[in-house]
Amino acid sequence: MQLGFFHTEEPKVNLPAINGLEYMPKFISKPEHESLLKKIDSEPWLLDLKRRVQHYGYKYDYQKRSIDPSMKVGELPEWALDIGSRMYNYGILSFMPDQVIVNEYEPCQGIAQHIDCEPCFENTIVSLSLGSSCLMDFYPKNDLKQKESLHLEPQSLLVLRGEARYNWLHGIAGRKSDLINGIKHSRKRRVSLTFRKVILI
Repeated sequence: MQLGFFHTEEPKVNLPAINGLEYMPKFISKPEHESLLKKIDSEPWLLDLKRRVQHYGYKYDYQKRSIDPSMKVGELPEWALDIGSRMYNYGILSFMPDQVIVNEYEPCQGIAQHIDCEPCFENTIVSLSLGSSCLMDFYPKNDLKQKESLHLEPQSLLVLRGEARYNWLHGIAGRKSDLINGIKHSRKRRVSLTFRKVILI
């Protein structure tokens, strides 16, 4: 799948004041969005967690929070290489990703606040949102009572590097809807594609 040109003149979004956090709305077009969902849904889903997942490149061990060469499951599919090349060519990533996790979230499903495994993956973590929108929450790891939130829309790209990568937890509350600017947004099925570079020891 050939992705379209990345338009840098997208409207600005009010971001939480977190160093290293970037948000790019409309990173892919609507047709690309629909094509990606079809390709992903044509592949088998794993039921290791409460939510459905797919692993590409390397499988991540959620219980041990680890990854090693024996966990390689194959090369990235063409669609993942296309997106990875696009992010690399535009300087979003300084490396080509070699691991992708696809997570499916139905209404009421979320993910606990966490920091992606520090010894497992390189500095920059990137997530592409498909399907429904949702509100992602961020917490400084030294003060979990403080919270910042960001509305993740379909077709958008979230980038975490530096302080945002290592000093802030991120998570999604499990609920049916989000209140954004005083307006209730009902959740539907959401699929996230997380791109990372594995650190092999």
